Amino acid sequence: MLLALFAVLASATARPAAAASQPTGSACQRRCGSVDIPYPFGIGRGCYRYTGENDLTFGLTCNLTASGAAAPFTGDIEVLSVSLPRGKVRVGNDISAWCYNATSRSMNDQSGTLWWDVSDSSFTLSDEDNRFTVVGCNSLAYVSSSELSQFDTGSDYMTGCMATCHGLLENGSCAGMGCCQAAIPRGINSYGVVFEDKFNTSQIRNLSRCSYAVLVEASAFDFRTTYVTAGDFVESTGGKVPLVYDWVVGKERCREAKRNASAYACVSGDSVCVDSRNGPGYLCNCSGGYEGNPYLQGGCRDIDECEGVQYPCSVPGTCINTPGGFSCACLDEKTGNAYTGTCEAKRSQLGVHIAIGVSIGVVVLVIGMSCAYLIHEKRSLATVKRRYFKQHGGLLLFEEMKSKQGVSFTLFTREELEEATGKFDGRNVLGKGGNGTVYKGTLKDSRTVAIKKCKLIDERQKKEFGKEMLILSQINHRNIVKLFGCCLEVEVPMLVYEFIPNGTLYQLIHGDRRHHGGLRVSFATRLKIAHESAEALAYLHSWASPPIIHGDVKSPNILIDDNYTVKVSDFGASTLAPTDEAQFVTFVQGTCGYLDPEYMQTCKLTDRSDVYSFGVVLLELLTSRKALNLQATEGEEMNLSSCFLLAASARRLGEILDAQIVNEESIEPIEQVAELAKQCLEMNSEKRPSMREVAEELGRLRKLLHHPWGQKSSEEMRGLLVGSPTTSTYSDIELSNAYVSLDDSAYLGVHSPR
Repeated sequence: MLLALFAVLASATARPAAAASQPTGSACQRRCGSVDIPYPFGIGRGCYRYTGENDLTFGLTCNLTASGAAAPFTGDIEVLSVSLPRGKVRVGNDISAWCYNATSRSMNDQSGTLWWDVSDSSFTLSDEDNRFTVVGCNSLAYVSSSELSQFDTGSDYMTGCMATCHGLLENGSCAGMGCCQAAIPRGINSYGVVFEDKFNTSQIRNLSRCSYAVLVEASAFDFRTTYVTAGDFVESTGGKVPLVYDWVVGKERCREAKRNASAYACVSGDSVCVDSRNGPGYLCNCSGGYEGNPYLQGGCRDIDECEGVQYPCSVPGTCINTPGGFSCACLDEKTGNAYTGTCEAKRSQLGVHIAIGVSIGVVVLVIGMSCAYLIHEKRSLATVKRRYFKQHGGLLLFEEMKSKQGVSFTLFTREELEEATGKFDGRNVLGKGGNGTVYKGTLKDSRTVAIKKCKLIDERQKKEFGKEMLILSQINHRNIVKLFGCCLEVEVPMLVYEFIPNGTLYQLIHGDRRHHGGLRVSFATRLKIAHESAEALAYLHSWASPPIIHGDVKSPNILIDDNYTVKVSDFGASTLAPTDEAQFVTFVQGTCGYLDPEYMQTCKLTDRSDVYSFGVVLLELLTSRKALNLQATEGEEMNLSSCFLLAASARRLGEILDAQIVNEESIEPIEQVAELAKQCLEMNSEKRPSMREVAEELGRLRKLLHHPWGQKSSEEMRGLLVGSPTTSTYSDIELSNAYVSLDDSAYLGVHSPR
């Protein structure tokens, strides 16, 4: 079912904004069913704030629901409640269902493609209140938005989660067993829901026939095991769950809005303007000590604190209400402190002197206590830092650094990193990812570094963090970004890496090539990038002690310098190869389009998971296409890996290869790289080659490509292979021996760890 994109509620002639800044008359309907409708919202012309012919955010209608009850609607969407102070609107949202059809023996979409779009209004989806929720067994779904958020730097947004039934289902628990949840970013006003067709419930239909996905108000969702076992999620909720919109009364910041007095919405004399946290725009609130509607003339009324439920003064009968506040004053002929003390009869002059002396003593005592408090807080802060340092394994790391000579690793303080980044100024952000945010910084020794603020880590990672930092610090490979040190005296550790200034492989392949000097990337250069990336991963898998699994191999994590030398980055702070079943993750991590399908089913991260992701990177180099095509039309494959495997099986490989490398290079080495990528993408991880074998094969292809025979045109090479007298005088035996020699040279120690 395709939801309405906010249909036009009523045709209206163009009017200036000021004409509808206030509701005209007192006949406006302010309640529909059980829902109050405060201005700037309203029903009917002249009863709501008019912000333009194409923006009917505040214009509502009062219609009947399916059950026959009256309720307000914005377009075809039912409004559940409106909050003025918070700038929130709760609406009813449909649940997307994906069910097994016993007749067709396949999964059927029960609700159609789900897509919400409120981009023509002043609404945005609340990232604070809403969570993307998936219910079912072996169920993977995504929520995506092609609408750019002002907080994003990429062109698309996509996230999701996978619900499994490998453990015990519990009511109220949405941590992966039968139910999972994912956050959405700020600033988006459209989204769609997509189920991953590789993961469905057909194999476990006897336990759970349907999977469900919906964007829902987190505080209103309570998981029940019957949603999975009985498939009654839609029936028990009536097919609707609450969704929260953020709204703004104007799309400017407060400073700009106040300049246009005729359109400024905060018209009450005791109101204040508040900038929205969810993108451009502003709201109005009543000032402190006032309540009511700041969007109406005189709408904010003074709160009489003296008549409140709790009397604000210690002494009864001493409260005096004032505009926006109150005071507590002792009555005539009495003195004292009516706020917190007592009122007593006035004393003699001696008593006054005594009172003054006592007051001075109290002031001195307060000053002394304040100083003691500041000293205590400073010591408490130091204690917290020591606790975090010890909790993250700092003492173990420090002792190991002293015992191991030649370890180049620094333990930074929080103050040093704050100074290096301008207190983590947003202008120094280099990028944001699933593991944290990376800032550009300059240390006191003038070194430019990349500082990564990690996201929250679990208790096991906290205990092993120091030990693993020491292991990662000893990685010394020219194709891996160097880890200089870390900061452990904070709640979540921060990592300090060398700074690589010239962008990523993703930008080189898919970005504006003018950023890279207008150069076209030759096949030889792409093969060099692939080989060096494979060398780095092979080093982590085969020669690091203990072995390290990257876990998120993708083109944005492969950095490129001026000479097209590779630097593999972002291999995390706790990606050591798991040693027992307890260490296997139970939730999806990585990046869509690069994820190992076997890992998605087993939640078992291995070195062959990196091999699969690297196979997708090889496809990007061969095709110049993105790993995940969010603009794919019906009938087209979203995943680059699926598109490639279909083309390869149908012998239509040439249709998806980058025309540039096909035109400049003979097809033989390109086909060999494509065959290597196909092996990396095997669904069964045991059939995939190791990263060491991949690196050796790419090294052999590079040597073959740089050999004088490898530089001949495809016509000359074919002449050599058939022994044409017009292109070469070599015999078949000489040619065969030459190729054997080349194969042997590719394995003579050139892949030993650096």
